[in-house]
Amino acid sequence: MTVHLEVADGVGTLRLDRPPMNALDVATQDRIKELAEEAARREDVRAVVIHGGEKVFAAGADIKEMQVMDHTAMIVRARALQDSFTAVARIPKPVVAAVTGYALGGGCELALCADFRIAGENAKLGQPEILLGLIPGAGGTQRLSRLIGPSKAKDLIFTGRQVKADEALALGLVDRVVPAAEVYEQAHAWAARLAKGPAIALRAAKEAIDTGLETDIETGLAVERNWFAGLFATEDRERGMRSFVEEGPGKAKFL
Repeated sequence: MTVHLEVADGVGTLRLDRPPMNALDVATQDRIKELAEEAARREDVRAVVIHGGEKVFAAGADIKEMQVMDHTAMIVRARALQDSFTAVARIPKPVVAAVTGYALGGGCELALCADFRIAGENAKLGQPEILLGLIPGAGGTQRLSRLIGPSKAKDLIFTGRQVKADEALALGLVDRVVPAAEVYEQAHAWAARLAKGPAIALRAAKEAIDTGLETDIETGLAVERNWFAGLFATEDRERGMRSFVEEGPGKAKFL
C-alpha cells in the first residue's frame, strides 16, 4: 500500500509511502480518499497528521501516468482526483500537515487540505502545473487563493515557482517552520493536544469556519448560532462548564 493510517493516543497519522518522491498516482489518490474517510469515521481517531516521511512530503502527481491520459480519460479522473483530496479537507477533526522536503503540485494541494501546516526548514512548496501547460487540478486554484489571497496565489500559480519555507511562512502558506528533524514530532504534539479536547465542539468549530468561508456572513452566522446552541446538549459542554466553575479555566478533561 502507498498510504497507511497509523493510530496511537487518539492521533491518526496518514502516512504517504511511495518512494522515492511520494508521487501521487491514481492508486495513491484513491487510497488517500479511503483512509481519510476511515479516519473520519473512527472514534479512536480524534485528530490527524498527514506526513510523507523525513525527506519528502509529496513531489506531485505521477507525470508519466498522466502523460498517457487523453481528454476523455481526464474528464473521468479529474473529479475522482478532487474527491480524494476533498475527503481529507472534510475530515471533521483537526488535521495538521507535517511538511518536509518537496510539497509540489498535488503535494502542495494535499497540504492545503489540512487545518494547520508545520513545515521543515528544508521544505519547498509550489504549484508548478503551469510549466506543464496545465493548472492545478486538485483544488489548488481554490484552496490556495482562499488561504493566502488571490494575488499571491496567482503569483505562485502563474509562474509555477517554488518557495522555500521562510517565504511560505511569510505568505501564510505554512503556519510554523521548525528544524526538519522535528516536523513530525511537533505536528503530532499539536494533534495530540487537540485529540484531548471536546470532539464535538472541535467538529463544530471546524465546520462553522469552513462553511462560513464559502458563503455570506449571515449564512455563516446562522451556522455558528445553530452549532453554538446545539452544543448545550452535549456532555462535553456540561463537563467544561462544571470544571470552569469548580476548578477554574482550562482544567476540564474531556472523554
